[in-house]
Amino acid sequence: MVELEDHCDTHVVPRLRSIIDGTDSTGVTEKVGWKGGGGFRYYSLAPSLLEKDRFGNWIISKQFNATMLAQAICKLEGFSYAPSDAIYWQHGYSTERDFIYVTTQTLTREQLESLAEEVGPNRSLVVYCPAFRVRNLDAFANLTVKKIPKAVLHKCEWGKDDYSLEVKALPAVGSDQLSVFSEDDDTEQPKTSSRRKRPKNKQPLLFDTEN
Repeated sequence: MVELEDHCDTHVVPRLRSIIDGTDSTGVTEKVGWKGGGGFRYYSLAPSLLEKDRFGNWIISKQFNATMLAQAICKLEGFSYAPSDAIYWQHGYSTERDFIYVTTQTLTREQLESLAEEVGPNRSLVVYCPAFRVRNLDAFANLTVKKIPKAVLHKCEWGKDDYSLEVKALPAVGSDQLSVFSEDDDTEQPKTSSRRKRPKNKQPLLFDTEN
């Protein structure tokens, strides 16, 4: 279910809770003999990660703190967000030996040298930062350094607050294929696309509240 503004809290959440508790008597509850059970997750949409400054340059939104930034980058890059309590540069992982570190600092050669030494030859680390003062990154074989926002600009659509959706055709219930129509195609010739594959790694919840 998707809702805007306060309707989620005033209408949707109470209804879902009553359905789960078995106290709901509206809709098809009585007709199907629903007695309660189940659950739901409540997600809050985060602000846009990137925005343009007054010069038209893409920058990290000021609404994002360090934790939110690390969570967002992990989500976009397919890493599981799991910050270590002991190792500051382990914000997430993709395998047992591949980690990610997200920082808002401009990294120097000395800092990257220290990171490379701590990571060691048997692990790898993807580093996301706004900038770095190093000409030759090939010297750090176990590090992959990427700039924010450049590295994630192509991942999503940023700085847009109007996502009006025009649904021209809905798939039949149980259909394995979806009919997709281009907005510019007046003939509405359908294209077929296979069912979306699930991601290999289960991703963490992003800025959500679970009920």
